[in-house]
Amino acid sequence: MNMSSSTELDAVRVRSASTCQTLHWLASGRIDAVQLSEVYLAAIEAGNAGLNAYIGLDPATTRAQAAASAQRRASGRMLGRLDGIPVAIKDNIDVAGWVTTAGLPGRRERVATTDAAAITRLLGAGAVVLGKTNLDEGVLGASTNNPHYGATRNPWHRDYGVGGSSGGAAAAVAAGLCVAAIGSDSLGSVRIPASHCGVFALKPTHGEISARGLVPAARRLDTIGLIARSVDDLTVLLHVLSSYDAEDPRSRKRRVALAPPDWEPGRLRCGIPRDLVGLGTRPEVLAAFEQAIAGLRQELGEQCETDFSDYAFAKARRAGLLLMEAEMRHTFAEDLADTARPISAELRALLDFAAARSASDYVVADRMLDASVLKARRVFAEVDVLVLPTTPCAAARLDEPEPAEQAQFTSFASLAGCPAVSIPMGRTSKGLPLGLQFVGPPGSDLRLLELAEVCAAALDATPDYPAGAGNE
Repeated sequence: MNMSSSTELDAVRVRSASTCQTLHWLASGRIDAVQLSEVYLAAIEAGNAGLNAYIGLDPATTRAQAAASAQRRASGRMLGRLDGIPVAIKDNIDVAGWVTTAGLPGRRERVATTDAAAITRLLGAGAVVLGKTNLDEGVLGASTNNPHYGATRNPWHRDYGVGGSSGGAAAAVAAGLCVAAIGSDSLGSVRIPASHCGVFALKPTHGEISARGLVPAARRLDTIGLIARSVDDLTVLLHVLSSYDAEDPRSRKRRVALAPPDWEPGRLRCGIPRDLVGLGTRPEVLAAFEQAIAGLRQELGEQCETDFSDYAFAKARRAGLLLMEAEMRHTFAEDLADTARPISAELRALLDFAAARSASDYVVADRMLDASVLKARRVFAEVDVLVLPTTPCAAARLDEPEPAEQAQFTSFASLAGCPAVSIPMGRTSKGLPLGLQFVGPPGSDLRLLELAEVCAAALDATPDYPAGAGNE
């Protein structure tokens, strides 16, 4: 779809733009919310069949929201910072009037009656919902190869997967099928697919964004996660969605504002885990990481090895997984009992594994969270930021098993409740994107985003969007 010549904006240019750029075009009148939504709806119609990023669409509702936004802007009565911005929502987050499947077969008609707290703030800022995105079955996985809704394909290489469980959201952002996306992250669920799809993601400090209305995986780990095409976009989304929610028992009530972005690069202390090879990092990932770190010597200040010999990444990841499996047996009790629309044998086996564990096993896993919190405190007493690959491996082929260790490096921030940002750091010889991850102490979200923005600019590794536009 081509825009009018007066705007000089064609569809591909619109779909490659960041949230901040799109907001500028909306504010200056170069495009209106109706035109903008039509560009994205046309792109979804043309491209989603090949990607399977979306599993729930309601064009009539999208068009009605866009028309209301255009009217508001025309009359000078904007709702908020995101008025008119088309976004995608992971299908485990409630949006009133939309089905929330959580990737399960028995929830195809389960329409949400109220908005999740984050969606209330999103719509309150004027955003337009394009649709619900694909995810792993029951959000338990890191492949977005869903046995009931199909696999999401990587927009950079259609024979490869996208990671998960927010894989549909990351693919939609990379392929220019939305401006930004709202997902969830319990052990890396926005950062892993962001790394595999070459986009940007933020897992905020635990409790910074209310998780009310998010289908729970493990409430002590669950966060609303953000996916976009620039760090600035993540910052805007964080400001819009961050708030204290008295109805969320894990909502974070700050006595002061989020820590301001006041790091001085020359005085920054940057920690890099020792022995990344021993932690399972694949050679191509390690090579890209070392090249990125070498190119960021000025931006990262004092670089020092951080000792993790007293912290078992793999054990921590498995502990987090057990907590998720155990809690999901309660969350998905009705789905487990639904013989007419059964869950897959694979998901049932994972949940049955938790049922076979003892209460003592659960306590051991739960204490791994406390150990992670204490380890993070020790790490950030010595350094300001921890830098490591987002994932130890690139995306896997769709016909290959899901790599068990994909969450090896993302789980630490989740278990410790820390914020983490993933940015693109390059691509493999096959053209598959790789991510660079920054982890900071709780509350340092804005500082972390500022550093990620500086490093993203220095690396200049952000791919051209929309990915796969020539294949539609």
